[in-house]
Parts: sequence; C-alpha cells; structure tokens
Amino acid sequence: MPGRGLHRMKRTLCTAALTAGALVAALGLPAAAAQADPAPRVDLRVLVASDGGPATEAIAAELAAAGTPYTEIDLTRPDRPVIDAGLLADTVDGRPRARFQAVVLPNDNPFPAGSAEMAALAAYERTYGIPQVDAYTYARPEAGLQYPTAGGYSGSVDGVRAEVTAAGKAGPFGYLDGPVPFEDNDPAVGESYAYLSRPAAGADFTPYVEAAVPGLSTRGTLVGEYRHDGRRELVVTFVYNRYQQQFRLLARGIVEWMTGGVHLGASRNYFAVDVDDVFAADDRWNTALNCTPGDVDCTDSGAAPDPIRMTAADVDHAESWQAAHDFTFSFAYNAAGTVEQREDNNGADALADKLIADRDTFHWINHTYTHAFLGCVQDTAVVPWRCATNADGSTRWVSRNEIDDEIATNRVWGQRAGLPLDEGELVTGEHSGMRVLPQQSEDNPNLALALDDNDITWLASDNSRDPAQRRVGPATTVPRYPMNVFYNAGRAAEQVDEYNWIYTSRAQGGSGICEDNPATTTCLPAPLDTATGYAGHIVPLETRIALGHVLANDPKPHFIHQSNLAEDRIAYPVLNGVLDGYQALFAENTPVVNLRMRDIGAELQRRAAWQAALGDGGVTAYRIGDTVTVEAPSGLAVTATLPTGTTLAGTAFGEAYAGAVSGWTPSTGAPIGLVLPASAAAPAAGSAGRPVPATDPAPATRVPAGVTERVAYAAER
Repeated sequence: MPGRGLHRMKRTLCTAALTAGALVAALGLPAAAAQADPAPRVDLRVLVASDGGPATEAIAAELAAAGTPYTEIDLTRPDRPVIDAGLLADTVDGRPRARFQAVVLPNDNPFPAGSAEMAALAAYERTYGIPQVDAYTYARPEAGLQYPTAGGYSGSVDGVRAEVTAAGKAGPFGYLDGPVPFEDNDPAVGESYAYLSRPAAGADFTPYVEAAVPGLSTRGTLVGEYRHDGRRELVVTFVYNRYQQQFRLLARGIVEWMTGGVHLGASRNYFAVDVDDVFAADDRWNTALNCTPGDVDCTDSGAAPDPIRMTAADVDHAESWQAAHDFTFSFAYNAAGTVEQREDNNGADALADKLIADRDTFHWINHTYTHAFLGCVQDTAVVPWRCATNADGSTRWVSRNEIDDEIATNRVWGQRAGLPLDEGELVTGEHSGMRVLPQQSEDNPNLALALDDNDITWLASDNSRDPAQRRVGPATTVPRYPMNVFYNAGRAAEQVDEYNWIYTSRAQGGSGICEDNPATTTCLPAPLDTATGYAGHIVPLETRIALGHVLANDPKPHFIHQSNLAEDRIAYPVLNGVLDGYQALFAENTPVVNLRMRDIGAELQRRAAWQAALGDGGVTAYRIGDTVTVEAPSGLAVTATLPTGTTLAGTAFGEAYAGAVSGWTPSTGAPIGLVLPASAAAPAAGSAGRPVPATDPAPATRVPAGVTERVAYAAER
C-alpha cells in the first residue's frame, strides 16, 4: 500500500485548546502571512486514520486501486505517529504546505475526550479548507444529525433500496442514476447496519444518500455533508466492507468529495468478455458419467464425445445482442475447427461463412490452430494425468516447433480470412504452456521461445491460478476471469447437473471439492433443481460476481466459450444481468468501458509501474491555486482525475468519464503542470481563530459479522 512507511515524527502539539496565535504557529504559518497568502501548497495525498475496521479499510482499498496516494496511520498501534501539527503541515520554499488534501477518520471523533490530536486535526482542516470523511459514525448532533431515537432508526438495512438525493446527483454522486441497493446475499447473516435520522435542528447539513425509515413515511440520511466551525465533514452512517455493492457504488463519490475532484489516480468501470473456441466445437458434459467424453480424464471407453458448436443463427443473435448493449465480444478462434468441418461436409461450413462475412463486428484473438495442450507432454494413462518424463526423469515438453506451428498456422489462416487481428495477442488452449498445478509447476521453457518467434506481446492467463500480470519471454500476461458458465454446457440443465456435481458433497453424489476446500464460496447445501437452478441460483450468483469486478475498477476480461452462445445460449442471462443491472445504476456519463486484450494489458502494465513508483516515493504532486504540479520519474505514465476543462500545455487533458476527466500522460522527468478550470476553485479555508468545539468521542457503532467477514453466497431456496 502506498504511504505506509511514514516515519515517526516529533510531537509538537501538546494541548487540547490553543489560542489563534498558537494555532498559526503550530501549523507552520508565518503570523503576518497566515491570512495574506491565499494559495498555500496542498499535497495530493490523503491521510487515513484507521481503527482496523472495515469502513476505513474499504476507503483505503479504493484509494489504492485507483492509484491515489495516501498515508495510513493505525490508531490501534501504540508505536504509531502522533497526529499533530508537525505531521499535518509545514513550510516549503517559504510557502505554507498542507501535507494532506483530505482526512479520513473511523468516525466523527475517534479520540479520547479533550484529545490534542482531534484539536490538531480540526485546526488543520479549518486553516487549509481540508475536508474530513467520517467513514462510519453514529448519528448524533456532533455529526450534524438527530439521534436515531428521535424518529429515526438503528438496525439492519439488508436488502434496502437507498436513493441518491437531488443534491447528491448535483454533487459528488452525479455519476449514479439514483438507486443504491444494499446487498442481502444470505438471509441468515447480518450484512449491513445503519443509523437513519434527519439533520439536527439548525445544522448546516445536506443529505446526499437517503433511505426510508422502516415503519414511517419519512426518510433518513445515510451519507451527507455537515458544514460547521469552518470545517466540512462527509458523514456516513452505515457500515460496509470493500466488496459490498453499496460501497462500490458510492466509493467514487466519496473520493471525489474528499479531493474536490482533484487527485492522482483514476477509476473506471470495465467489462470485457472473451469467447474461446470459436470455429471449433466443445465436448458436452455427460450427466450419467459425471465427466466429459473426449476429455483426458473421462476414461469410459463406451462414451463418445457429443460436440456443441455455434450456428449461423447464433452469430446473428450475438450481433443483435452486441448492438443492443453497445458492446463487442472478443472471439478467440481455432481455425482447425472450420477446416475439419469443411473436410467432413464437402466444403460447407455455414458458421464460418457467416463469421467471416461479419468479421468486423467482433474483435478477434489467435487461440492456436487446434487448441492443443502446449505445456508438458501429457501422460493420460493415469487419472488425473501427469507430465510424461524422459529416460533421465526430466519433463518431456511440447517442442518449440509444435508451439510455433500452432500459433503461426492459426494466424496465417486468420490473415487470409481477413480477420481484424492484433497479431501480438494470443490465448493458448486451456492457457497451456504456462504452469498448471499440481502437474506442471513451471512454464514450458519452449513457450517463451515460440512467443518470441511469433512476436507475441500479450498472452492470456487464467486469473484463478495466475492472477498477477507477469512476463513470459517477450510477452506480458493478461489474467482473465473464468466465469462459472461451463465450456461443456450448451443447455441449462447440463450446466446445473455439472454445477451440482462439482459443488455438493460426496454423500449427495458430488465431487466433494467443498469438503476438501471449505473456503470455496460457491458450495451448495443441497443440489439445485435442474429445471430452475440455473435461472434461480447460478445466474444471479455469476451476475453478482462479475458485476463486482466491474464496479471494482478491474479491467481484467472474463472468458466463456462458444458453446455458451449456442443451443440454450446460457451465457446471455448472466451478461444481461451485468449490463442491464449496470445501466439501471449508473448515469449516461459513466458507461461501461469495453476494451480488447492489448488495451487491457497496457492498462494493467501502466498501473503496475505507477503503483511501484508510488511505493518507492518517486511521485510528488501538489496544488497551488488553480495549478497542479506533478513530479515523476522520466518514462513513467502519470494518471490523474481532474475537473472537466483542465489543460496540459494548453491542450485539454484526459477523457470525460463520470463527470470528470481522467487519463495517463507520460513524464519526461520535468514537472508536469496541469491548469484547472476557473470552476474548480480551491476549497475555502476557515477561520483559524475560532475555538475547536468540545465534543465527546463518537460512541461505539455496531458492525455485523457480514461486514467483518465477506459473506459467502448462499444457495437460494
């Protein structure tokens, strides 16, 4: 995490109440210039004071994922730095500097009564106009709200539908369409808890997100802005963790509010779907044998493979679906599938004819010619298979020439067919060639050589077993999420039968994988009904998982197979759930970003370099007035989110997204100067001479088990 290596600093603030002069001196402002200098330097870094709870952890995770620098101080550690004036502010080149652009606290006041640390924070926020986020606090007058007992509510909000108010849409949550549904994944587990109430009498409080008070016709606030004593607080009165949909929907707005829309890092909502084995056929799951004839582990000699293959009508359906959703599939193809089809049908292949005629409708990726396994030579005389060995006991590897042929033959066929390929992209069959446990603990050494022979720069990997982007010879991997829509299922009943076998106990006729690995989140307490289990359980579950990736600023693609677009077309209910569900939640200014493989790989690669530079302390950024200056190593791509109208060297910066502009710009090693529009005025500082209000620490708030530990998805009954 960036910023965790903060050194212990000398404590300089020793009293809870200071005079105006002492405040000015303690915060590093020259007495004569304290009010005269309207534009101090404000560093683009967030201070997160954590209590070890899920709410501050969630906000820190959001900052980390976006690449927004922050410093985290664990308030539970006895050896932590003291939060005092010396930690918060100083002077650089004769100019007052605020070292943090925002402060995140566990609640409105996590310190003991009369705390000098809370006094220092309040003085700092007031002096420099620094906003404070109360990550999860009790509704009380000190936070600008009535107590919940005064016509409000304290309790579970599982399954509640909250709404963004008009002020929220006009302000930090303008990227949302309105609804903010709260999860209820398991009726037996408490997943959300909230305090609902109205603003306190006389409080300058603006609700941004509200929900109905149970049993009453009134509504209570869940997120709102409280302005008081020259300070601004974003008050959040519900608890959450980093994975819950309600937080994921609001996270962007929390960050935009605290930073005033000016911060390093960026976040977008990505969704890409690769469809493997196009032109080929996928062998069907056998419900009697509980295996797939044709697979190396299905050894019944009397079982014949039963192929599933798309038709021309399935291509028409895919094209119509794409047009309706403004979305493009990436088709990973195996040309041997159509060559063999034509050989067996007097040259006819209606599917290939249709796909080639409509080739520009899709993205295309080389998936090797025959979908051969490109790792070790498989010894299938045993189940499960193992790597064959040479006489000296060393592993027998598929040769460089064989891998070359698989890549090059498929590429040449695609070129002749006019497919719009990026020749640097490759998906190997089963992601083979790379390590696969337990049989193959290392990459096939011939794979890197063959990738170099064929100028491959982006190589797909399976995120479930190889989630970190890494180098394989000249190529960089692009991890892909496997969807639990199985390659060997063209019909819903087959999918449910296989799902039951995998995720039920041995006593129920299943594989027992959940008994062997209880951490598996898709385990079933009992088999699903084959007639209703797909629509009733698997589709909503897979939709939640995939949509969770979309909302987490995660560009990694998902992959399914051509069989899932054939017959019952079982992929579409899940894909509809993701995209239609997304459209119901987000405004038009925040579309799903649909990238192809090379662009996803480049995004992941830039992020990794950016995170490394942040971790090494190689990036400095600050704002003075309407100018943001970023200093970064030469060659590093710098990422930022800024108000619409921001310019770089007189040219508009970034691309529009979610009501702001964001993007990457290369650093030459010289300072980068970004000029903000006039509408992006610096936050107004409060009066340093006003006293810090005497408030008690916020009372303990309830955190249900479903927030402290991620809720497993329960089977629907």
